[in-house]
Amino acid sequence: MRPIHPVEPTNDLAALLEQMSMSGFQGRKLGESVRVWKEMLADPGCTILFGLSGAMIPAGMQRCLIEMVRHHYVDVIVSTGANIFHDICEQTGIHHYLGHHHVNDGELYEKGIDRIYDVFAFEKEFRDVDRGIAAFGESIAPFRGSSREFIDLLGRDLIARFPDRESLLTTCIREEVPVFIPALSDSSIGIGLLIARRRGSDIDVDQIVDADELTVLVEDATKTGVVYIGGGVPKNFIQQTQVIGSIHEKDLGGHDYAIQYTTDSPHWGGLSGCTFEEAISWGKESPVTRHVQCHVDATIALPLVISALIGSGATRAKQSAVKKTFAHRQGI
Repeated sequence: MRPIHPVEPTNDLAALLEQMSMSGFQGRKLGESVRVWKEMLADPGCTILFGLSGAMIPAGMQRCLIEMVRHHYVDVIVSTGANIFHDICEQTGIHHYLGHHHVNDGELYEKGIDRIYDVFAFEKEFRDVDRGIAAFGESIAPFRGSSREFIDLLGRDLIARFPDRESLLTTCIREEVPVFIPALSDSSIGIGLLIARRRGSDIDVDQIVDADELTVLVEDATKTGVVYIGGGVPKNFIQQTQVIGSIHEKDLGGHDYAIQYTTDSPHWGGLSGCTFEEAISWGKESPVTRHVQCHVDATIALPLVISALIGSGATRAKQSAVKKTFAHRQGI
């Protein structure tokens, strides 16, 4: 029995989160998540996969995510298409605005304003980006490949056209962190490619290749750690790599580290609230996985946790394992 550690107010965020790890409730979980993330970073054989869901970019989390990648706190990102679309919007100068959740949505519709809870954006500007993605799709047609391959090409085009601006996507390209979008069609990026296809362009983003590529990364890794913002497709897409590996007689034993920030609860039966203990029954996590789930709004967790990691001096060199996997598989 260890006594609860009274949390002392401080302007040292890293020290504050460390104190919170010895407190109670979700404050403790938030502090413990920093500890587990630091353990992953200190493990030289660990490949860290990051699942990104929820409207994080519209809610202002872009810079936190950019710094996370720049500090090499993750090696692979699996995201919803919406987050990367909104990330592209910000890079091209199309912004999201402070709004309010108590509003007449019929009036917003008449004015061409989209609402994401208390965030506003202009529909016309979004459609301009849709058309820009369509034009890019036409320029690279015919194309057949994974979402990682497509989004890499799109990001490189953005770097060429906006060399003085940065986004999560372009930072990932510069830092050699691959980005997968396994439900690409369920986003405005998919809408843009549909426009290109209806115009006659041969565009085929092969999501089965996505599953194979990500599983190969996990199969080739010595150890794996996962960090999930919410759940949904990104979480399941990463989790199922363990199942795919076992089907192909590569029993990987489950992820070695796991962190999740979620507002969902397990008793509804959905994946976003599914516990890591439940995932053990599927072979997705190891019975000895170092894991922590924090029930918190990710717009609270991300700024605090990333700031605490940076403030603690957590450092990590650019990982070469992911790049080597793709080079080996492509015969480079």
